[in-house]
Amino acid sequence: MDHGPFENMTITLTYITTGFLLGLTGLIPGPLLTLVISETLKHGTKAGIKVASSPLFTDLPIILVTILIMSRLDNTDYILGVIAFGGSIFLIYLACESFSFRVIGPDSNKQDNIIKKGIIANLLNPSPYIFWFTIGAPTIIKAANENLLAAILFLLVFYSVLVGSKVVIAVITGKTKNLLSSKYYLYLIRFLGVALFLFALYFIKNGLQYFQII
Repeated sequence: MDHGPFENMTITLTYITTGFLLGLTGLIPGPLLTLVISETLKHGTKAGIKVASSPLFTDLPIILVTILIMSRLDNTDYILGVIAFGGSIFLIYLACESFSFRVIGPDSNKQDNIIKKGIIANLLNPSPYIFWFTIGAPTIIKAANENLLAAILFLLVFYSVLVGSKVVIAVITGKTKNLLSSKYYLYLIRFLGVALFLFALYFIKNGLQYFQII
């Protein structure tokens, strides 16, 4: 679709603003943000940043899959239900890890698996799929039809803010950790384990709703 220079600029700024505001949803408490905080406390700031960056590895296939599914299926509840149940199992596993955590301070021997945790948590989290089904994919398609540059900038700004906000949380958490005594540090790890378990129950409820069991 052809637009004048001023209209193109307005469209582009609109999608940049939209990407920025949607990216701030990264600050909303959820499984991935909880995992960012938990891994930062257990293994240090670098570990939290690795988890925070996991959407950069997972969301491209999610975007492609959601666009493909949206173009072929009328009802996506079954797929979202399966994802929700898979996510709940993984979150329960992470919660159990937090409950059994004993070591105080960074553990460099386990850092190699941290990015994998973030990737798995994000892939099994229904939220990115729901977002791209309901908001992300339609926005990109609409933006691309109006101005391809606007669609590209929307994605760049969205992920810069989405990931950047979680990186900031990891850095703040890493600095705060040094002020915590061992007892309160362990209490916080346990609390995060409870939070992950509650998210797992929430995902199970969502899965049951997608399958129309409740």
